[in-house]
Amino acid sequence: MVDSGARRVVTVPDVVGLPFHVGRDVAADAGVALASTDPDGPPIGSLAWPGLFSIVSQHPAPGAQVREWDSVAIEVVAHGDAGDREQREPHPSPPADAARATPERPQHLDLTDD
Repeated sequence: MVDSGARRVVTVPDVVGLPFHVGRDVAADAGVALASTDPDGPPIGSLAWPGLFSIVSQHPAPGAQVREWDSVAIEVVAHGDAGDREQREPHPSPPADAARATPERPQHLDLTDD
């Protein structure tokens, strides 16, 4: 058994928004392990396989200081179900004269002799 006081302190990386397989590598490089938010549920690896899953939340937050190989709890959703992280701004209305802003038809000159 390893004494928890002997483990070095590491910084939790930001993995939200990353595909699970990328976030797992980023977390491992930082010295932490990704885990499910439900400690009694299946391991996070089985929840994010097979297929492409995106990480939508994490705890502790990025920048937190934890002991090396402590768990970072994440939630994942199937790719395409995550939505955007920022609220979209509505598109501005087109200008009133947009209907007249159509390109002119090209003009062709026939330079061949008949």
